[in-house]
Amino acid sequence: MALKVAVQMDPIERINIAGDSTFALLLEAQARGHALSYYTPDRLSQLGRDVFAAVQPLQVQDVAGDHAKLGTAERRNLRAFDVVLLRQDPPFDLAYVTSTHFLDRLAPDTLVVNDPGAVRNAPEKLLVMEFPELMPPTLITRDRAEIEAFRAQHEAVVMKPLYGHGGAAVFKLGQADFNFGSLFDLFSTTFREPWVVQEFMPQVAQGDKRIILVDGVAKGAVNRVPQSGDIRSNMVRGGRAELSPLTKRELEICERIGPELKRRGLVFVGIDVIGDRITEINVTSPTGLRAIKRLGGPDLAAAIWDAIEARAAAAR
Repeated sequence: MALKVAVQMDPIERINIAGDSTFALLLEAQARGHALSYYTPDRLSQLGRDVFAAVQPLQVQDVAGDHAKLGTAERRNLRAFDVVLLRQDPPFDLAYVTSTHFLDRLAPDTLVVNDPGAVRNAPEKLLVMEFPELMPPTLITRDRAEIEAFRAQHEAVVMKPLYGHGGAAVFKLGQADFNFGSLFDLFSTTFREPWVVQEFMPQVAQGDKRIILVDGVAKGAVNRVPQSGDIRSNMVRGGRAELSPLTKRELEICERIGPELKRRGLVFVGIDVIGDRITEINVTSPTGLRAIKRLGGPDLAAAIWDAIEARAAAAR
């Protein structure tokens, strides 16, 4: 079943195809005969109940520096497409939220993956709070007294902005760290949102595992090991990727959260697990597909398209 597919993403000429999961999805879609179109979120418009974008026909090839060929831009009603891939990267700000409101208008004519309303209502460091029994102790607040009380209970904590991404502005603080006051002042003036304060898990030295769930089912994982002297395991921050089988505990976590992810229409999700605890549920633009395949794991782009095609067929 050939589908008309539009992808909403950041400028395609800037991506690093070696590690880009959106590019993996585009390669797989093209191999299946789906017709691809591309646009960036700034090209979206809403007129009445309809949503338009200046889209360009897209062809992709796995060649660095020559990975995308774009046709002439044309204003199209996004209802003309069978599927829209919502794949723009954070920051998860008001511009991002507004784009999800636009895309909400396309139901039931067009399948949006991941479901835009679910993405809007599931910020990655907040959705995980639905499952406190699976998490390390976690506080979300801007209140200094709350943070100091939480720090007093734990030997060390990690502090990060609620809508941060890519390992940026992640700090480890000891119980009596003299840098806390300065860091609090810096966060207060830099970020308007609350912060996540979480008990530090020393197991991060052995890795922060990214597990990919497709329609609520765990399909593969990559363990990201931080560089010596750093707690951030994100590959954009120098983390080393290792293929990693799922443990019994990790499967239990996935089985616990998977049905809720599927119910919300979150087809492609990446969760982060340190030790035996989940720390984030990534739904905006999860990564990891190319790393897993490169290390000898399964081709999860194929599994994701199997799920998308099944949903698209059921909607017809």
